[in-house]
Amino acid sequence: MRKPGSMWSLEALGRVRLSRHFFMRDFLYSEIGNFHARQNIPDDPDLAIETGRALCEILLDPLEETFGRVAVRSGYRSPSLNRFGNESKLNCARNDHPLECHIWDRRRGDARIAGASVVIPWFADRYAQGRDWRDLAWWMHDHLDYSEIWFFPRLCAFNLVWRPVPLRRIDSYIAPRGSLLRAGAEPDEPPDARRSRYADFPPFRGIRYP
Repeated sequence: MRKPGSMWSLEALGRVRLSRHFFMRDFLYSEIGNFHARQNIPDDPDLAIETGRALCEILLDPLEETFGRVAVRSGYRSPSLNRFGNESKLNCARNDHPLECHIWDRRRGDARIAGASVVIPWFADRYAQGRDWRDLAWWMHDHLDYSEIWFFPRLCAFNLVWRPVPLRRIDSYIAPRGSLLRAGAEPDEPPDARRSRYADFPPFRGIRYP
């Protein structure tokens, strides 16, 4: 697919279905792009679709089929938009930062990466009542083939990242801040302790669809 050069070709890109529950359009909205009148269009749509599809099929679909709706806060960012966000100090990492996950259509050598900042309303309600973010973190560790997860205080949003070879790293800006799990390390909490944290969670992929 060529880089969209018209509204109609951009509409066609937005209609690309990435997985059972997600379309490309779900990830193209950007407050930075909207407010500053800057386009958010992939330079390499085929690569963006390829990596975005892996993110959705491997990570986001299982979340949606367990907890119900997953709300996307920040999805894809074009290299030019992300660079503008970084230079304008709008909470965007440098384009060449190895953990910048929002640019889906740029290879880092042979590596590919796709990530999105999302909120799970089911868990956000419980977090607002004092639920520990680590309950969700350990559930994802035990159920998903993630690469990186970064938690944020507002709504217990988190960046969820896919890579072909996962790093398996969890960090948080919520207390206790810092690294819950370093890449390649084993969890400090044993499996039984982790499972007890999320014993009341819905069954994994328990929502049935026709």
